[in-house]
This record gives sequence, structure tokens and C-alpha cells, in this order.
Amino acid sequence: MEKKVLHTDKAPAAIGPYSQAIEVNGFVFASGQIPINPATGEVVEGGIQEQTRQALTNASEVMKAAGLDLSHVVKTTVFMADMNDFAAMNEVYATFFSAPFPARSAVAVKTLPKGVLVEVECIAVK
Repeated sequence: MEKKVLHTDKAPAAIGPYSQAIEVNGFVFASGQIPINPATGEVVEGGIQEQTRQALTNASEVMKAAGLDLSHVVKTTVFMADMNDFAAMNEVYATFFSAPFPARSAVAVKTLPKGVLVEVECIAVK
């Protein structure tokens, strides 16, 4: 098994001992993306919709580093600070994916890195 590390400057750099994504055997496993603007290194202003848009934009850029786009994503996990934000998150999420939609889990967690409202991770297939 050969693992290929994927990286792009168009998404936030890893802030710990992990890779933005790993490609292995035709699968791309992307680390969770939080709503950091990679140009500024800062969390985007606004609420759940603005943060979801930035997190998914970052995820899209990580997929591009693998030569893919979001249509190759087969599974996402969405972590939210507050499940009451689900409908607003889902409204933005729906603009990034089209049928057949990836499988998805969405969970509320106690806290997320940098106090953000949402984090999205993806698994894609080449």
C-alpha cells in the first residue's frame, strides 16, 4: 500500500500532526476542514452559513489537489457546535453537492477547533 500525501495552499494548512488528505488505492481521505480563509489564516466572519460555505470551499480545494471535485465524494461527516444550526448548514451544503449525494453523518460536538461552528470531512473515490 502506497500512501500519497496531498496538500494545497488554497486550503488551510494542517495545524497539527496530520495531512490535509491522504490518497491510497484510489480513495482520498480528507481531514476535516474548518472555516478558515487560507489567504488570511482567520476564521471567516458570519454564522453557520458563511462558515459552512468556507469549510466546503476548503474541502473542494483539497479535492482539487487530488485531481478531483466534490462529485467524487462518497461520504462526508459534518461536525457542528449546535444541532439547531442543521437546517441552515444543510441549505448551504446542498449548493455544493448534487445527486447522487454522498452518504453523510451530521453530529453535534461539544467544541471544535478555534471555536468554529462547523467542520466537514470527506472521503472520495477516483
